[in-house]
Amino acid sequence: MSNWTVEQMERVDGKIAIVTGANSGLGLETAKALVQKGAKVILAVRDRSKGEEAKKQIVSQTAEGAADNLAVMELNLGSLVSVKAFAESYQQSYDRLDLLINNAGVMIPPYSTTEDGFELQFGTNHLGHFALTGLLLPVLKKTGTWGQFLRPTRK
Repeated sequence: MSNWTVEQMERVDGKIAIVTGANSGLGLETAKALVQKGAKVILAVRDRSKGEEAKKQIVSQTAEGAADNLAVMELNLGSLVSVKAFAESYQQSYDRLDLLINNAGVMIPPYSTTEDGFELQFGTNHLGHFALTGLLLPVLKKTGTWGQFLRPTRK
């Protein structure tokens, strides 16, 4: 079995994607691949300055015009108030959502709680994404791509 590469990914021109935790790691690489394949990508990040740095990095590593297909929006998955504000702001700015990639998370932090009183890892990784998906479900359904997945093209 050969390794999968971004080149095998279908074009996603005109699609809009949200990638949570898009300022580093897998989220950053996912956002970069989607932009390379023609999507408009919302970098949903807890720290706006880190999101802006990620945007600059993606722009420097991708084709001309990538900056027009990237936006940074603040999202703290450890705050249900922030999740709701993000979902409302997104739906005021965009009328469709083709891809929601719930990537962000924390792993084995010292015990602490979210501002809503949930254990941090559970609150951020599960409850935050669950709430985000629920709040964005109307726009996902309206877009009509609900349930479709990206898959590599066969060569």
